[in-house]
Amino acid sequence: MNKFFTDVLTATFMALISVVIVADVNAADYIGAKKCKACHIRQYKAWEKTSMSDSFEHLKAGSKEKEKKKAGLDPGKDYTADPGCLICHTTGYGKPGGFTNIEETPNLTGVQCESCHGPGGQYVKIMKKNKKYRIEDVRASGLIIPSEDEKGCMECHGSDSPFTEEIDARYKWDFRDRLERTHKHFPLKFKH
Repeated sequence: MNKFFTDVLTATFMALISVVIVADVNAADYIGAKKCKACHIRQYKAWEKTSMSDSFEHLKAGSKEKEKKKAGLDPGKDYTADPGCLICHTTGYGKPGGFTNIEETPNLTGVQCESCHGPGGQYVKIMKKNKKYRIEDVRASGLIIPSEDEKGCMECHGSDSPFTEEIDARYKWDFRDRLERTHKHFPLKFKH
């Protein structure tokens, strides 16, 4: 093998290695609800019964027909690729490592744990490493503990949503009520 050919192969190999390393460093921080389930089974089971868990299904043609008509949407249209809908019906859409499409990121459909608690890729490492982790350390790694004061919920339940009190007077948003109805909380194994 001549030197030029060896140099080209070496350069190509090094370029590929650097792409893999950069890709790994920028790897998805979203891990999906099934990974959360491993340690938070009761929370997962409670969430699984909510409309948040299957909210992606509501985007399909023929689903939620009455609600779509009331909101001025075409109930026969498939909205599963509509960016305006995906932002609230998937996990991490438009964010690094978040939902991109059903083919590439099927594990991030619906409103999952990380929609409210932030991408788990970093804080789950702390939780796995030390079961008696300090909540401050986990929060510093990206864990969000939603509160009534934060705008997080309102990003999807606010005035940009086609499903608001303006469309349906029965639709009322109350943080505490929704927290109780959609995500029963159980005591954590360890005090934090």
